[in-house]
Amino acid sequence: MAIASNGPHGHLNGKVGNLVFYMLNGQPVVRLIGRKGKPSTLQLANYQEMAVTTKLLSGMGGFIKLGYGLQARGTVHNAHNLATSYHKKQALTGEYPNIRIDYSKVKVSQGHMPETADLKIEKLAGGLEITWDPTPTTDLQHNDSVMVMICCPESGKDREYLNIARRSEGKCFIPMYEEALNQQIEPYISFISADGEKVSDSVYLGNLNGTGKNASEKQEEEKYQRVKTRFDQLESNYSAQLKANYGEIPKNKAFKTLEKEYKVLKKQLEHLPGKPG
Repeated sequence: MAIASNGPHGHLNGKVGNLVFYMLNGQPVVRLIGRKGKPSTLQLANYQEMAVTTKLLSGMGGFIKLGYGLQARGTVHNAHNLATSYHKKQALTGEYPNIRIDYSKVKVSQGHMPETADLKIEKLAGGLEITWDPTPTTDLQHNDSVMVMICCPESGKDREYLNIARRSEGKCFIPMYEEALNQQIEPYISFISADGEKVSDSVYLGNLNGTGKNASEKQEEEKYQRVKTRFDQLESNYSAQLKANYGEIPKNKAFKTLEKEYKVLKKQLEHLPGKPG
């Protein structure tokens, strides 16, 4: 049951039939509810896009709050909504079921502060050193804070540094153990004014150590190989029985069971993630 708390012409709050009415960030919203049918390939792709985007942003909560917060001011959106929208539309690559992140297009902050010159990253013994031009200008102040985001796709242990240095220092050092230092690293840097009223677009500092595979991707590959191995066995048996029967489909129950599993696995392999290449 829905309640018209503001009178018969006001916005409802609650459920009417298969519609739900509620307020979101001060705006009246209505959505449809009900049982879902079998999802289409486009729907499955959309689900995977959202899952991949959500996983990317899950370790960036503080960074996203600062990096997109200024954009969200005065709107019905929040920082996380804006970051999700950008990355789902702009930072994904590949086709379902192999949609993944294009780290070169990730933006952990968006703003109007000009880009800082001479940004560089170097892998040293015991960690990463990031350097930049510390020269202040009208729009770049010596006391701007430096924010660094380190994404580690293989381990999933992303790190956010929201105030690691001041612009005037010209460099910062991020200590890392050797194992983490030698895995895939995707680093980003942003600058934010001391009063929090201006932020820069983040800059991608470039991939370190190439592209590895995270735990989820390894599991997907292992599952794909298990299914592929079983399918290859069935395919060989299936083809042999057809050949022995001169191309005619055998009518016995054993072949029907074999054919059913063969077709199920064949279709499953078409959409199963983890396919090599």
